[in-house]
Formats: sequence, structure tokens, C-alpha cells
Amino acid sequence: MDQIVPKLSPFMAAHPTPLAGAKFHDPHLTAKGEMRASVDMAGLKTLWFNTGTLCNLTCLNCYIESSPTNDALSYLTAAEALAYLDEIAALNLPVEEIGLTGGEPFMNPDILSLIAVPLQRGLKVLVLTNAMKPMDHRKDGLLALKAQYGDRLTLRVSLDHYTGLVHEAERGVGTWAKALEGLHWLAVQGFNLAVAGRTLDGEGAEEARAGYQALFEGMGLALDASNPAALVLFPEMDARVDVPEITTACWGILHKDPADLMCASSRMVVKRRGADRPAVVACTLLPYDPQFELGPDLASSLGSVKLNHPHCAKFCVLGGASCSAG
Repeated sequence: MDQIVPKLSPFMAAHPTPLAGAKFHDPHLTAKGEMRASVDMAGLKTLWFNTGTLCNLTCLNCYIESSPTNDALSYLTAAEALAYLDEIAALNLPVEEIGLTGGEPFMNPDILSLIAVPLQRGLKVLVLTNAMKPMDHRKDGLLALKAQYGDRLTLRVSLDHYTGLVHEAERGVGTWAKALEGLHWLAVQGFNLAVAGRTLDGEGAEEARAGYQALFEGMGLALDASNPAALVLFPEMDARVDVPEITTACWGILHKDPADLMCASSRMVVKRRGADRPAVVACTLLPYDPQFELGPDLASSLGSVKLNHPHCAKFCVLGGASCSAG
């Protein structure tokens, strides 16, 4: 099992190598002149807050290029997040869940408040974390939040594979044991848990889920790897790889419902370095591309989204993946 050799290549999310021809150039038409697919907002169910791009790790395939030095997205404050929660209430939006992603969210000085305020308003909160040292510093606060809000708080731990070899090829030497230690602590303390992994090229989802299930059982974790909410498997993404553009005809050809895509039910708030205020973007995967910035508030962000990026095709339409919990 540990002899698997991962195919690892940078996502190049912020500065992708241009694809052949004129693909993903015109927001309305594909390179072949066909009508580009778009996704209408079906109802905002998940609002993501990007807590900042700073992270304790520099991972090879990080789609957002997080690192200990990348502060392209600044730390979001609790006061800035609160303004969006107020807007949710004012517009009576059907938001059920707040997602917190980074970078590493536990590096944000306001992280415990960013978790607590949505919970206080009756919303569910999902925190994506590598479960390493930054989380260690917040254990007492996490335990207090769990005691008060229970299963409405979920932590999703990133394990890039079910083997240490592949995980450390992505995240660095020594990261495997520390991630498992954090995951084990969360399980022992009774937190509502999930794991985020990847399917490698040449490895099917069924094989991956079997591998993770063996890992969970070996650790004594009550996680069901066959449950997509408990084990979220993301496809490999590389913006340099040629992928087909999605046209309006693709929905019928692929038997896909655009309402199932992330941008039909979620948005993300980001705070760009040097910006006066946060902005709302269409997707957790596209924080840097200006064509996916939809405005300063939720009211201006609820229109349709043109699928004018390779990640739209690779991750969402063809990969069938979603960052949300449900």
C-alpha cells in the first residue's frame, strides 16, 4: 500500500499556464463558439469565510497557494464576518452553514469568535483544518465551544491520502504523525468529525475509500469512509491540464443538474491584502480570479456564474465535488 507513488503537480491557481487555443477566455462563448454554461443561484445555503491565506504548511498542490508567507488574503476579523451574518438575517437568506477555510483557520487571531458568532445565531459551522500546531493552541476554546454547541460544530481534517507516504509527499516530512495526532484528539474529545482526502490519478474512489476505512478502523475512529459527508474526496486539480469547456448542452449530455454545483448554493467572503473591506467571490476554489468577484455584499453576489475556468469543469462538473458538508 505504501508503494503508491503520487502524481503531484502544482495547481497554479493564481497564475495558471494558459491552455491551448482560446479556451476559458470568453465568459459567454467557448473556444468553439458554443454557449458557455452558467449556474443560477438556487438558494444560498453555505457561506464560506476565508480566514486568510497564511498557513503553517506549504503544500505542493495547494489550490490557494497558502504558506507561512502568503498573505494575499488577509485575516478576516470577527466584526467583518458579523456584517455578513447581519445581512443574512436582513435578507432572510436560507443559509444553514458557515464554512471557515484558509490558509489554516486556527492561525487567525479571531478564529474562536469566527466560530462562535454563527453558532450563537443557530447556524452550523464547518472548520477546515490540518489539525496541527495552530489548532493545538486553541484546544481549550474548542472544548468550550463543543460543550455549548455540540454537533453543530464540525471539524474537517485534511489527510491527503490514507498512507503517510503520499500525505507527506504533499505536505512535508513529519506532517503525517502530527495530523493523525490532532485527528485522534478531536475524536477522543467527541467532536463532530470529517476527513478531506484526494483521489489520485489511477486510483478510483472505491479503492480510496477502502484505504481510508482501514486507516480509520486502525485508529479506532467511528468514521464511515463510504459516507461522502464523513470522507470528502476531492479530484486532482491542475489548471495546466487541458479539460473540456462546459456548454449549455453539457447538462443534458452529462445528465447533470446545475443546481447541484457549489456556486448554486454557496459563496465565499475574502479580504484581499490592502483592501478596505471584504468581497464576495463565487467559489472557494477561485479566490484570485477577478471575473469571479461578485461584489462587496451578499445582495450583489446572488446572480448567475459563468463556468469560465478549468476548475469549474475539472472539479465541479466532471469531478462532481463540493466543499460543503451536505
